Amino acid sequence: MNLSQSPAEAAQTVLARRRARESLIGFTTYTYPAYVETALHAKIAHALERVERGQCDRLMLLLPPRHGKSELASRRFGAWYLGRHPDRSLIAASASATLAEGYGRDVRNIINSTEYSALFDTRISEDSKAKGRWHTDSDGQYYAVGVGGDVMGRGGDIFLIDDPFANMADAQSETRRDKVWQWYTGTAYNRLEPGGAVILINHRMHEDDLSGRILAQQAAGGDTFEVIEFPAISGEGSALCPERYTLSELERIRANTLPRFWSALYQQRPAPDEGDYFKTEWLRSYVDPPERKTLRIYGGSDYAVTQDGGDYTVHVVMGIDPKGRLYLLDLWRGRTDSSVWIEAFCDLVGKWAPIGWAEERGQIRSGIGPFLTRRMRERGTFVHREGFPARGDKSIRAQSIRGRMALEGLYVPVNADWYPDFESEMLSFPMGKHDDQVDALGLVGQLLDKMTAGVTRGSATPAVDRWERLFAERDAQDMNWKAY
Repeated sequence: MNLSQSPAEAAQTVLARRRARESLIGFTTYTYPAYVETALHAKIAHALERVERGQCDRLMLLLPPRHGKSELASRRFGAWYLGRHPDRSLIAASASATLAEGYGRDVRNIINSTEYSALFDTRISEDSKAKGRWHTDSDGQYYAVGVGGDVMGRGGDIFLIDDPFANMADAQSETRRDKVWQWYTGTAYNRLEPGGAVILINHRMHEDDLSGRILAQQAAGGDTFEVIEFPAISGEGSALCPERYTLSELERIRANTLPRFWSALYQQRPAPDEGDYFKTEWLRSYVDPPERKTLRIYGGSDYAVTQDGGDYTVHVVMGIDPKGRLYLLDLWRGRTDSSVWIEAFCDLVGKWAPIGWAEERGQIRSGIGPFLTRRMRERGTFVHREGFPARGDKSIRAQSIRGRMALEGLYVPVNADWYPDFESEMLSFPMGKHDDQVDALGLVGQLLDKMTAGVTRGSATPAVDRWERLFAERDAQDMNWKAY
């Protein structure tokens, strides 16, 4: 008891210390008097407390930037956990080693504070006081590591990951996402002690980010995570934590943020309901397409390198009516051996007799090209294949088809079994996990730019001599005209 305190004040101190020992929010307000407790922070703390008590061993907390998650999860929780369990180990990871070690220094300083010593007997070992790697005097340990860093030889009763990506650019990189996933599955996960827990706390940055891959693994029979999502603006239109950001402040952020970034970072929906690059209203439904003889038909393919669960091979068939309206007539998509998608390609060419077909130049075309050409000859399914270089950003390469869709829309068969996946990919591009269908459409757009160079602006009718030459070439190749 502090002799300067009155009996009532002393009683309040005792109650505050008891609350600090028993609850994370109580601990936070006791060791950080300026901390403002909110309903949001109480929910975050309650979830973390369930992990500490062994009631949850897989926790995923998804909430917007700058809403106080790191203060609770990466600073106070570690100190509170080791106070209650001084003989246990906690591994804390962040996007970079510098950031992780900074949190480690903060946890160490909290444990060394006079406020902490009034609550717990846990002390840091005298011979182990590095900011990111230290032991308690009860043989517990705290280890800070950057995502991707080595934790060999270390075991953790809790593995806490706070923001695995440093920035949005990292999360948009498939290479970087793969590295984070390989680190999580090949390094981090295997350092858990028996009965250990995983805590992942972040905001969504991509459909295929670490949270997205964990959720996909969960759907396939992997670990079951308790997932708690905190959108910045609720479905009823209220602010998540008005003490931090009022609704008007959030609306201002939204007005100055790309829709796909707002949807991911602030609403925890990396695949927004409304598209950003491709708009929902551009996808116009049809049941029966126009008569084939009224359409100019083109195709395009995005070839995949492997069949091991990565990218898809996609073939699309597009038709343009006399008014310049675009119709998506057919689509084939699969993760298969090249022999399978070559047959699918020939099937589509035989069925639709397109004027031209777009594909990427590169190793796949040069490697598969002779086999594809031979099979086309064997089956009598001929079409002129136009190769385009895979230069620049995918968004740039899709600009042509995007511009056409913005002007006239894209008529799509909404009852087709492949349509839901197609719509999802279009509306989530470029944030989505897959972009193969977009790539195939983008190639058709580039083909249209090249083959309709003689079109008069505002008209869908090409120069007569060019079309007569193209149709004559197709006749000369012994095309199958029965469909006409």
